[in-house]
Amino acid sequence: MRKLVMKMSMSLDGFVAGPNGENDWIFKTGDAESKAWVLGQMWEAGLIIMGRKSFEVMAPYWPTSTDVFAAPMNEIPKAVFTKKGYKGIDPGPEQSPAAASWANARVFDGDLAERIRELKAEQGKQITAIGGAGFMRSLIATGLVDEFRLAIHPVVLGAGLPIFDGLAKPFYLKLIDVKAFPGGTTAHIYGI
Repeated sequence: MRKLVMKMSMSLDGFVAGPNGENDWIFKTGDAESKAWVLGQMWEAGLIIMGRKSFEVMAPYWPTSTDVFAAPMNEIPKAVFTKKGYKGIDPGPEQSPAAASWANARVFDGDLAERIRELKAEQGKQITAIGGAGFMRSLIATGLVDEFRLAIHPVVLGAGLPIFDGLAKPFYLKLIDVKAFPGGTTAHIYGI
């Protein structure tokens, strides 16, 4: 059974994005070492999962990106979760391998917990969840996340989108590791 890891960037006051989804603060507070850490985390994944909204934003961007994260984002298989249906993307007639990796993403609808259990039962490297606040809240609610990898950035937003709100009951985590980076970001890894 493979584990499910949630990777998120957060502000000091617990938001993963500003009130309108702003996330430029992530790039203003990162540094070379924190980027290298995130890159290493990405390569540990055997499958990257995200919600439909994040997928629709990322799918056209990554295949032509020259960003350091483009390689894992384009090479690691992906799955998209949707409540409203999703027909997928058309990579076009001259399909690059990067575009194909997005076009060939597995699409899941229906019961999120059931689908996550099915993915966790498969063989392979860990499942890494990335994406928006709504998908992450739904994923947390399943109780199936094995590890939280939170990059805490040195910024206070004052308002925004949280992922740990609306919990039915508190849950307690075990600190696995903490790493500080020169720009002030810290990585906190927690297990269940």
